Amino acid sequence: MPRRIVLLVTSPRLPAGLLTAAAWDVVRAHPVVAGADSEQAGALRAAGVSVTVIEPDPERVVAALGDHEAVVWLSGPVGDEDFARRLGLRLARQPDLAELELMYGSWDPPGARLLDAVAVMDRLASPGGDPWKRAQNHRTLAPYLLEESYEAYDAIEAGDMDALREELGDVLLQVVLHARLAEELPDGEGWNVDDVAGGLVDKMVRRNPHVFAGQSVADLEEITDNWERIKRAEKSRDSALDGIALSQPALALAAKILQRVERAGLRVPLPDGLDLGGVLLRQVAEARAAGIDAEAALRRATLDFADDVRAAEQKNVGPAE
Repeated sequence: MPRRIVLLVTSPRLPAGLLTAAAWDVVRAHPVVAGADSEQAGALRAAGVSVTVIEPDPERVVAALGDHEAVVWLSGPVGDEDFARRLGLRLARQPDLAELELMYGSWDPPGARLLDAVAVMDRLASPGGDPWKRAQNHRTLAPYLLEESYEAYDAIEAGDMDALREELGDVLLQVVLHARLAEELPDGEGWNVDDVAGGLVDKMVRRNPHVFAGQSVADLEEITDNWERIKRAEKSRDSALDGIALSQPALALAAKILQRVERAGLRVPLPDGLDLGGVLLRQVAEARAAGIDAEAALRRATLDFADDVRAAEQKNVGPAE
């Protein structure tokens, strides 16, 4: 079996020492060298593995190989790509010396970059960071949360998935920033992004017993009914309308209220329609009965009208006098 120089790459987003069984086997069986001390090197030493710090030079690694079957290079948090390239070129000049092997001792778990987002936001919102972010509060940021959500909605309507990815990042920025600012609330009132995520996880598990508790459901309607039933029990609400966001656009608000009334099995007469508001509410009710989203329908009609306006503007533009 040819001798090996093993480049051991680990995720900087996982706790030091959290390695695969194969990685632990190789560091216990062979000499380990690194270009600098690190938390990973400290974790290995704490487990009884000797880690020697040497100059990050291919010749020094080759020398460390000596008569051993293999030597392990403990890569830094960015993977030491330049060093790996230089080491590969060095071994290419003497192919019988050793093979270069890349081993992943740990990988980024799904969602790992969210940890980076939280860390970057903490830097920005801490002393010495971004003065603008430090000057904000939940109320001053509220318009941006709406604006970014609308921009994400626009990307969905346009079918632009690249734009949607970017806009969802902007929505996430607002969530992370609100959570970071909440850490500085007075004692006993503060919370952080882990509290936000933890509450979300608990809610998803509670409200989806057909997934997490083995509950049988017949169809999507029963899933929705269970969701609403569990939500009512959680919130201890006195009215079917409790919890509706009253600041949403009026047509959407009307549709949501009508939906709640329908789900509650209530029969409440609509206004006579003598005023414009009553007429519009009746229109929303008729749209729901026909399976039409009144808010989306008005948006489409308005945007079509906007296109007509632009076309008329182009026709009216004559040569400059």
